[in-house]
Amino acid sequence: MHNSAYPLLLLTTLFWGGNAVAGKLAVGHVSPMALTFLRWVLALAILLPFAWKPLRRDWPQVRGNLPLLGLLGVIGFTCFNATMYSALAFTSAVNVSIEQGAIPLVIIVANFLLFGVKASLLQLAGFVLSLIGVGLTASHGDLLRLAELDINFGDLLMLFAVVAYGVYTIALRFKPEIHWLSMITVLASAACLSSIPLAAWEIAAGNLVVPDRTGWMIVAYVALFPSFLAQVFYIRGNELIGANRAGLFVNLVPIFGTLLSILILGEVFHLFHAVALVLVFCGIWLAEYSGRKSMPLPPRVRAPMDGR
Repeated sequence: MHNSAYPLLLLTTLFWGGNAVAGKLAVGHVSPMALTFLRWVLALAILLPFAWKPLRRDWPQVRGNLPLLGLLGVIGFTCFNATMYSALAFTSAVNVSIEQGAIPLVIIVANFLLFGVKASLLQLAGFVLSLIGVGLTASHGDLLRLAELDINFGDLLMLFAVVAYGVYTIALRFKPEIHWLSMITVLASAACLSSIPLAAWEIAAGNLVVPDRTGWMIVAYVALFPSFLAQVFYIRGNELIGANRAGLFVNLVPIFGTLLSILILGEVFHLFHAVALVLVFCGIWLAEYSGRKSMPLPPRVRAPMDGR
């Protein structure tokens, strides 16, 4: 069953890699909070025609779990993206992409602290390699800067975003058994509502940038691919192989994000970026190999397109 999860998670990380590039392209064309709000408005417009029937069937379960589902939408959808788009105003898309490799570290630590899920020696080795890679990126190749707390503000913001998405991934284990369309629609609704105060704050602070033609193209991309398809694929991947192993695939976001940043944005690729990518990639390989050998697969669940 894990084989069917791999293409879903690969596409997820490709779309998320593109999200970082889109966020960088958005600078000067649409402001971060406006982009966060508009992406969920458009995503809901895409979702609702398909989700209305399953959502009506699932409403009793949804209503009983509204606080949890609302919190998932706020943390995983609003907080992560609003913080990431803000970070891209201060740091490069390459840095933001590589730093997302720290999400699996948050997942492994939180799983251990909260649920007693132990990591194998190989997973710990992968953890350490990935941690060094992310540290190299955040410190721009000089790990001593971390000891001095000398970190670029954008990189610091991105680390907060990483923690938010790690918490979201862990909390997915508590989601109710409802149709995937119902799930994604409720989370997107929570994200849309919770992004309104952020957009209002941006307007009040005089930082609003109304999207121009390029801005609307960026909004359309992030609504369809990172907001809709990637979230659905990620939820399904979690169901198939569990949060620890699915979360490790997020380490591929640095690969895709870096390549897209170089090809589309023409960003400079430094030696420390190359070293960080190698460390992160080795980390995901070690941890995933260990997880496949030592962790049991979750019980079989029905495919998300079965009309449930």
